[in-house]
Amino acid sequence: MAAVILGLSFLALFSFGVQAGRQGGGGARSSGSIVTGKVYAFEKIAEGVYYSTSSSLMATGGNHTIIVGDHDVFLVDAGATPAAGRALLEDMKLITDKPVRWVVNTHFHWDHTNANSIFGPEVQIIGQEYVRHAIADLDIIHREPFKSALANMPVQVDALKKQIADEKDSAKRAALEKQLAAKQADWEEFKTLKPTPPTMTYQLKMTMYQGQREIQLLFLGRGHTQGDTIVYLPKERIVCSGDMMETQPAYMGDAMFDEWIKTLDAIKELDFATDLPGHGVPFHDKSLITAYQSYLKDFMSQVAELRKQGLSAEETAQKIDLTSHSGDFPQIKGPGAEVRGVRRMYEWMDERSR
Repeated sequence: MAAVILGLSFLALFSFGVQAGRQGGGGARSSGSIVTGKVYAFEKIAEGVYYSTSSSLMATGGNHTIIVGDHDVFLVDAGATPAAGRALLEDMKLITDKPVRWVVNTHFHWDHTNANSIFGPEVQIIGQEYVRHAIADLDIIHREPFKSALANMPVQVDALKKQIADEKDSAKRAALEKQLAAKQADWEEFKTLKPTPPTMTYQLKMTMYQGQREIQLLFLGRGHTQGDTIVYLPKERIVCSGDMMETQPAYMGDAMFDEWIKTLDAIKELDFATDLPGHGVPFHDKSLITAYQSYLKDFMSQVAELRKQGLSAEETAQKIDLTSHSGDFPQIKGPGAEVRGVRRMYEWMDERSR
C-alpha cells in the first residue's frame, strides 16, 4: 500500500497543478491566449514567451517555458521521456516553425531531463556544472527520484488492471483502459531511457541573446538540488524558477534545506513580475515565495523535534503536520509529508552535525 501511495503522490508532478493561495499583486500578466495541441497547451505570457503545461495521461514531467526568437527557440527543460519530448516539439509547431537550438535543464531530475536524448548535435543542452556531473556520474536512473517512479510503475499497472476487471460501467471501464494504455507506454519508455548530460555548462551566470532579448541563466545558490538554474528575462520581468519555487510543495529528496531558504531570498531580489515555475501555475506575488520559506522552516523545525523524540523518518513522515500552510498551498489536505523528503532531512541533519 505504501508503494501505491508513493506512486500516486508522485503523479501529481504530471498535473496542471492547483492555483496556489496568494496569486495577486502587480506586474505582467499573460495575454490569456491559449493554444492547445494533442498533449500540450501553450499560454502566451509575453511576446515570444509561452508557458506549456499538459493534462495528458502521458508522463510529461514538468512545465516548460518556450522562448521564441527571430531565428530559433530557447526551451526550458526537456521533459520526462523521449516520447514526451517529441510530443512537445510536435505540438510546438502550433506556435512557431522555428527550430529549438537551446535547451536548459533547470536541474537534473528525470522529469526535466530524460528527453535530452532526442536532441541532435545542432541543439546545445545547457546546465549548471552540477547537473552535468549528476547525469554523467551519479547513475540517476538507479537513484531517487526516478527509482521510485520506475518501481511504482508495475504497482500502478496492476492496480489499474484490477480496477478494470472490477468495473461494471462501460464508460468508466473505457476511461480506465485508456489510463492503463498510457501507463504501459510510459513503462516501456522508462525501460529504454538513456541519461544524456548537458553539452554546455556554466558556474554562476551565463547570458545569452535572441536579438534584443536578454536571457540570463543564474545559479543563485543550492536548494531544491545542488545545481538549480533560474532563467531570468530582465526586459520582460519574467523568472523561470524550475522546482526551486513551485506553486505546490516541491520534492525534497535532494534538498539543501537551510541554503534553499537563502536562495529563495536571492530570487525575491530579482526584478520580476511573473514567475513561471517547473510545476504548478504562473504566479505574480513574491509573498508566495515568503510563504514557501515559512513552510520550509516549519518542516525543518517539526522534523528536528520529532527526530529528537526518537521517531524514525517513516514515523515522522506520518506525524508531521503542515496543514497550517494549506491556505497558500491547498495541495496540503492533512497531516503527513512525502517520506523521501523526511529521509533527506535526517541525512541533512547528520551532515550538519559532522
